[in-house]
Amino acid sequence: MPKVLVIYYSRTGNTERMANAVAEGIRKVEGVEVEVKYHVDIAELANYDAIIVGTPTYHHNTVSEMKNLFENAVVKDVNLKGKIGAAFGSYGWSGEGPKLLLEIMENKFEMNVIKPPLLVKYAPDRAALEKCREFGKIIAEKLLQKDE
Repeated sequence: MPKVLVIYYSRTGNTERMANAVAEGIRKVEGVEVEVKYHVDIAELANYDAIIVGTPTYHHNTVSEMKNLFENAVVKDVNLKGKIGAAFGSYGWSGEGPKLLLEIMENKFEMNVIKPPLLVKYAPDRAALEKCREFGKIIAEKLLQKDE
């Protein structure tokens, strides 16, 4: 069964709420397993067929915790080539964080990324959380199509 990791960083709870909604959407698709984590051991990344990262944007950038995740994956030579990658996050004024992570996943790790990232300004409302669920469902469906 294909496995999806939803890993996120959240200071205010906005990105955490988005992560949980993305996972709800994935769970709507039969035949796909999902785990939501705040922290993951770098070597574990290779155990997933899709990796979805959630990051807020602070000062026109992603957070250091997410940068470090991918930098450590490079150091430990974790192979993510061909895996599905996606990103989402909340922001206050600019929204670059998820875009930067997508670039890293696509260009450094040669992942098959889903573009564009899902961005929500400020706190996710009911409509934004529904977009998160749909985002998760689309990724799970793409993962199943990849396995056909």
